[in-house]
Amino acid sequence: MSTSDRNIERPSAGRRSPTSERLPWPALVLALLAIAFFALPFVGLLWRAPWGTVGDVLSSSSVRTALWLSIRTSLASTALAALFGIPLAWLLARVAFPGRSLVRALTTLSMVLPPVVAGVALFASLGRNGLVGRYLDDWFGLRLPFTTTGVIVAQTFVAMPFLVLTVEAALRQLNPGIEDAARTLGASRWYVFSRVTLPTIRPALAAGAVLAWARALGEFGATITFAGNFPGETQTMPLATYLALETDPDEAIILALALIAVSFTVLVGLRERWLGGLRP
Repeated sequence: MSTSDRNIERPSAGRRSPTSERLPWPALVLALLAIAFFALPFVGLLWRAPWGTVGDVLSSSSVRTALWLSIRTSLASTALAALFGIPLAWLLARVAFPGRSLVRALTTLSMVLPPVVAGVALFASLGRNGLVGRYLDDWFGLRLPFTTTGVIVAQTFVAMPFLVLTVEAALRQLNPGIEDAARTLGASRWYVFSRVTLPTIRPALAAGAVLAWARALGEFGATITFAGNFPGETQTMPLATYLALETDPDEAIILALALIAVSFTVLVGLRERWLGGLRP
């Protein structure tokens, strides 16, 4: 067999095709069942949706207000998660200090807490009579509960861990030789971090931001507990959907489909635009 024939029959390790491996049929059946499990609830919504009233529901001012509030607050919370979460991820990945494992557990605790518990915890700390909230009120006249800012705080609290974990994992896998080479050429630490490190982990950074945004967009328990459910100020789409479910289930289905459409479009779009480096 010639060398060229061997090259044709054996794909290179670095350019492996996604179809170069095939699952054993039992594993394939389980994978297809998992796909069906994720798809079935959405198919059920599409089947139950009252399509004749979609236009009337989505054109109502209350729905537009709730949707716009959800988009605004989720984007703001994602920006805050990136602002504070990226340095935190770098600290956890690169700096050895006493109690690092405890800090990591504390950082990710809100991922596993029941959302209502997260809202109660925020009240105990940032409420008007909370540990810090009382001083924010006395010194600055700043009250977070039952405000739009409170919505952003609640969303950031539950969404930031998704970004921190993703970015920390990418930083741990990054070859430090790339950064060392930049420093030997005279680059400052900030220059290396902003111009070398962050661009190198861009796919993971984008993935973490998308996950944080999606979590913030769908946040319910901590929001309603800490910020309440006031139309035009704190009533996001998940809260509006819950309220509609009690009074008009058909409207709740339409609102749920609207949220799914927004989330799915953004996730697919950003996957293709920013996360191409994660594809095999």
